[in-house]
Amino acid sequence: MPIKSAGIAIKCHLGGVVRAAAILHSRKSCRCFVADDTMVVMAYISPAVDEDAERHAPDNGAAEFLSRKTSTMAVILCWLLVVFDGYDLIVYGTVQSTLINGTDWGLTKGTAGTIGSLAFLGMLIGAIFAGRLADALGRRRTILMCAVAFSLLSALCAFAPNAWAFGLLRLLAGIGLGGLVPSANALVAELVPDRWRSAVATLMMSGVPLGGTAAALAGIPLIPTFGWSIMFLIAGLALVLVVPLAWKFLPETAAPKVTATTRNGFGILLRAPYLGASSLFALATLATLFAWYGLGTWLPNLMQLAGYNLGSALTFALALNLGAVAGSVITAWAGGRFGPIPTAIGAAACAAVGLAVIMTGPDVVVVYLMLVLAGIGTHGTQCLIIAAVASHFPGHLRGTALGWALGVGRIGAVAAPQLGGLLLAAGLGVNSNFIAFAAAAALAALLLGTIAVRVRATSTILEGKAS
Repeated sequence: MPIKSAGIAIKCHLGGVVRAAAILHSRKSCRCFVADDTMVVMAYISPAVDEDAERHAPDNGAAEFLSRKTSTMAVILCWLLVVFDGYDLIVYGTVQSTLINGTDWGLTKGTAGTIGSLAFLGMLIGAIFAGRLADALGRRRTILMCAVAFSLLSALCAFAPNAWAFGLLRLLAGIGLGGLVPSANALVAELVPDRWRSAVATLMMSGVPLGGTAAALAGIPLIPTFGWSIMFLIAGLALVLVVPLAWKFLPETAAPKVTATTRNGFGILLRAPYLGASSLFALATLATLFAWYGLGTWLPNLMQLAGYNLGSALTFALALNLGAVAGSVITAWAGGRFGPIPTAIGAAACAAVGLAVIMTGPDVVVVYLMLVLAGIGTHGTQCLIIAAVASHFPGHLRGTALGWALGVGRIGAVAAPQLGGLLLAAGLGVNSNFIAFAAAAALAALLLGTIAVRVRATSTILEGKAS
């Protein structure tokens, strides 16, 4: 709780060496948090509270005394890890055609789609269980475990001798990839004021398309020169560059205290009063991730099948990811102004329209523009759903709720690469993929509309009771 006068603040190493002390007014009680090897103890007395500061302060006890500098550093590091997460998600799409045509693994479009789905299957597992672990054990520990896992296992993909080993490594790396996002979002949600939570959550998720953009840009010169394996070695840089900084600077917010009225876990999340919202958010995430990761996996290959060479096909993937980056910024602003759920409805509808236009066979400039629009819509919708979930659920359920929504959503991410390959193998053509992805975006808009109606109805009931 923000206070106007405090008692004693002492900062010391856990070994006992006092680093700083400040005597304020008087003492009544104290709180502490641990960041790296440093303990901060706050003792205070005054009941005088800055009410405006209280309304906008972080809502988790351990996080509320973090300095702005510490919080900013933590948000930046989480964002950098999300960038590598996004790179790792999209990198398979950039090397897929090379793996099919340039290796002796005997891959077909169907088996390539299956391998693409394995990473997302791992993400489903990681998202569900890491969110729960983050609520139980703390955010920092879970983030570090996930970051080490996905970066190391992704680098090992470069040395895979066959398709089976490659697929297994992608599956295991996916567990770390899936666990990182809900854990990082839960931590960031506790480090920023309520009024900035939606915007920061949305902007932080810009790391996913930025990572995807980096994968597409790197693939254009590197794959023809060094082969596909170099792309996965780049993914391992997170272990060398970012994880050590995260180990040093990420703070640990205390695991939420479990009481009779604030129990956490899936048993609480999946019953009244949370069941309806949990289910709708999860289904909307499933539909959104089906469209986003289906495009991310198959777009370069689809454009090659449509007659473009590899370099041109990768520039279409670049347009999609640049649109997603722009979408993160645009939807962060719009979500803060109009609310995350109404903005997400509009974003999902834009994605559906953009993909539908591509099916009409427009000029190449229009295709690029519609892919930018699809990137804005699909990724922007997902960012806004994460922001809405982080704001909708109480702190003791936040990590679990994010993990649940993203975990169920990964079913869509698993199904999309597989279905895309099956549609092509069945001879249904490139447009069959675009139809499937556009329909998923439209479904997400409908589900989010249902959530908006429920929220509005609940607000009306509460206002009626209050009056």
